Amino acid sequence: MAISFKIIGLAGASAIALAASPVLAQTAAAPETSADSGEIIVTATRRAGTVQETPAAIAAFSAATIQAAGIERPGDFIGLTSNVNLVETQNAGNAFVIIRGITQARNSEPSVAVIVDGIQQVNPAQFNQELFDIEQIEVLKGPQGGLYGRNAIGGAIIIKSKAPTDEMAGKITAGVDNGFGYYVRGNVSGPLAENLKFRLSGSWYDTDGFIQNTFLNEKADPIKDLNLRGNLLWTPTAGLDVDLRVSYSNLQTQALYFNIVNDVNNTSLPVRVNNRGQNDREMWNGALKLKYSGDFGTVSNVFAYDRVTEVLTGDAFNFLPIRESLFFQFFGFDLNQSQYLEVDAWSNELRYESPSDKPVQFVAGTYMVGTKRFISTGNMIDTGAGVFPVFRTPSTNAANPQFSFLSDSQDNFAWAVFANTSWKVNEQLRVDASLRYDRDNRENTTLTPTAFLPNVAGFPQGRSGDVRERSFQSWQPKFTISYKPIDEVNLYGGWSRGFRSGGFNQTGVGAVAAGNGIVGVSDIFNAEVAETWEVGVKTQTSDRLFTFNAAAFSTRTENSYFFVFLAANSTQNLGNVPLAQIKGFELEASLRPMKGLDINVGLGYTDSNIKAFADARRIGNELPLISRYTLNAGINYARPITDTLDLNARLDYRRTGRTWWDVENSTSRDPVDIVDARLGVSTKRFSVTAFSQNLTNSIYNAEFSPGGFVFKARPRRYGIEASVNF
Repeated sequence: MAISFKIIGLAGASAIALAASPVLAQTAAAPETSADSGEIIVTATRRAGTVQETPAAIAAFSAATIQAAGIERPGDFIGLTSNVNLVETQNAGNAFVIIRGITQARNSEPSVAVIVDGIQQVNPAQFNQELFDIEQIEVLKGPQGGLYGRNAIGGAIIIKSKAPTDEMAGKITAGVDNGFGYYVRGNVSGPLAENLKFRLSGSWYDTDGFIQNTFLNEKADPIKDLNLRGNLLWTPTAGLDVDLRVSYSNLQTQALYFNIVNDVNNTSLPVRVNNRGQNDREMWNGALKLKYSGDFGTVSNVFAYDRVTEVLTGDAFNFLPIRESLFFQFFGFDLNQSQYLEVDAWSNELRYESPSDKPVQFVAGTYMVGTKRFISTGNMIDTGAGVFPVFRTPSTNAANPQFSFLSDSQDNFAWAVFANTSWKVNEQLRVDASLRYDRDNRENTTLTPTAFLPNVAGFPQGRSGDVRERSFQSWQPKFTISYKPIDEVNLYGGWSRGFRSGGFNQTGVGAVAAGNGIVGVSDIFNAEVAETWEVGVKTQTSDRLFTFNAAAFSTRTENSYFFVFLAANSTQNLGNVPLAQIKGFELEASLRPMKGLDINVGLGYTDSNIKAFADARRIGNELPLISRYTLNAGINYARPITDTLDLNARLDYRRTGRTWWDVENSTSRDPVDIVDARLGVSTKRFSVTAFSQNLTNSIYNAEFSPGGFVFKARPRRYGIEASVNF
């Protein structure tokens, strides 16, 4: 494994700068701490333990860090984590998490398992939403199939919201930004009756946006975002907890305001779509958690139901006003588009955990999930009268006639059995092992009217009502051994296997892809399997003032996903890279030279290599969406000004290295530098904070898609907020 001297120099220069001057902010301060030791406590490996004792690469964020860093959305904490990236594009439901080179794409299964309050999200469209009233976030890197199973091929993100309190309490935060926008977040919690507590929380954000549409002379990215959450916790008898949770989210914004360029670094073109379009997403979630604990251990059952609907409308290729569009130049008319997604899902996990005070601890359980999904995509003729949403059937609107249309429904059922054990052989040696079997049965029904199905010579004509069935299954083992030669040093290493289910592209896309000379894409995409070897070391001084952790990994992945847009029928499709190798490492250090001052530096490096592909010219290329490295550095400073007033200052810096976007490696984005800053004062009840995200106003494209589609990243955002506790 090789790394350039330039990257080493960047890391070294950052470390020197941090030691010399408090100008950058910590990347991850101590989350949950035990009352007696002050150590960081996490539950990423299904058992509570300190970060330094846990044999895995983990980034963790406490409620205090979440507030200090202004973490409001997933991109905020991902931006503070080495070797983890988030690509936001097209619409709110499309946000791709990349951990250690395991990528995601439109309409794919996630690359990480996202666990919110013990419940796994089953739809990737749920991930990119407002974070509020959060107690703790943990990011666990590397395949975690044995522990979290479904879609944990790249890692796991564990999010824990704040629990109901024994006494009445609450908080309200309000702020304004340069959108011009305003937001309000709040919570209230307390007892309702003996052994019954509640918590209500919510957020509202309203902004005109930040990216100018010069054709319509308005912002392209306005947002109205409402989020509500409720929690009842009942303990009818000792050892029994009944936990009921419900949540609702309604987002209204815009989407599909692309530019078309050959070079991802070209940011010169303004947004000039003639249709402002829409991106409306609504999400419902309900969950019931039952847990009973005793001398025998703990038995728990979690049942959850989710519903997500999202509709998009907007311009179509090449995203210019009608008479300037490429389609108009050739055919005399322009196109716009609509996409509709509806997903209903339920899941249930039954788990037994042995007592935690034994040398050998184990967990065993079962998991089931059922999903019904409908998706339609299509183009309409743009008559200049606007673009109208199309849901389950082709449009009959004369002002926006249907040009192309595809629709499918899926009925999926997956189940799994799992077990993991941790054996503390002695005070120095620990062995962790887990095994999980997943089976995913998928059924796809073509709902496209036959007249709209593609008819390509050499391929059978599709028919409305056609049913396709496919099953994907895999064992997911994980084995780790850790050794502490002395109290301040923990060495660990192991092997794991991760699995992500395959699935269906929309009916007929394989024929269209072949007709357009595109390889690797068919009506079905295969399951991905990744095998990873990892070694790591965790060190900390006895006074916990200095910490240094390092990890190195090598992953062999079969059938990783890549994205292809077929302009011929306006479909978004997944292909497979048969074989690739990914290697990399992370180096992370934190220093507390004085009370109230925390300094952190983190470097992540990833090198990918396509080993096999249908087009031999792509062998040796980088996998899509891979960034060569991430460099994080920062400082958090808090000190009393008076007996009742504290100063809070924070600066975060992140450099994302060169990034590739497609299997052709047709273009790569230059490194991007982002600086975030916060400065405020606080008492026990009140706080006022000024903030800026992307302080230096870096202008770059957040994504490049095959075909030259680029989606602009948000420029500088700044504002002020105030909070009151009661």
